[in-house]
Amino acid sequence: MTDFALARRNMVDGQLRPNRVTNAQLLAVVGELPRERFLPDALKSVAYSDEDVPLGNGRYLMEPMILARLIQTLQADTKDSALVVASGRGYGAALLARLVKSVVAIEGDAGLAGSSDQTIKALGLENVTLVTGQPEAGAPQTGPYDVIVIEGAVRQIPKAILDQLAEGGRLVTVLAGTPGALGVAQLIVKEGGVTSGRPLFDAGTPVLPGFAPPARFTF
Repeated sequence: MTDFALARRNMVDGQLRPNRVTNAQLLAVVGELPRERFLPDALKSVAYSDEDVPLGNGRYLMEPMILARLIQTLQADTKDSALVVASGRGYGAALLARLVKSVVAIEGDAGLAGSSDQTIKALGLENVTLVTGQPEAGAPQTGPYDVIVIEGAVRQIPKAILDQLAEGGRLVTVLAGTPGALGVAQLIVKEGGVTSGRPLFDAGTPVLPGFAPPARFTF
């Protein structure tokens, strides 16, 4: 039987700390949150592997180090409201819930959303609101948000989601590369009503379905 507590410590010490995850509060939260609870029984044994875990239908639980570095970059605190886009089975939303005031998590796959709801309720995370809908539209009804995580790689960040950033807000995701190439983790900041971005690090994160840029007309 897998010793999940030991696997969790090994993940923190072997994957996160050596890869520039240094925020003490974030490390404590990752070290306490049972990642295996966010996976079906058949996949619990790989909960702490250093890779993306396939969930079916083109969806993945993001590699722990990539997700942790993205969340660390947000510099989130207990006054912040957060949006998690394409929240899957809820692990990223649960991490942020321990760091911020409130989390809205939007997921388009009803099966993943249902599993997320069960796990988050079982863990007693009362500051997470789960929404089932089109992730690429975000959740404008409860915005704007101080921090936004798109939990997967995208070809393009939808304007609808950028518009939900509060002034001074931060967004993190992975911008997908060309086929066969690594993507690049990206930080987007809104200042003076204008959003601008900068690259963070290379990341081989799978692309989320439904986030393709709009088609261009050709003549």
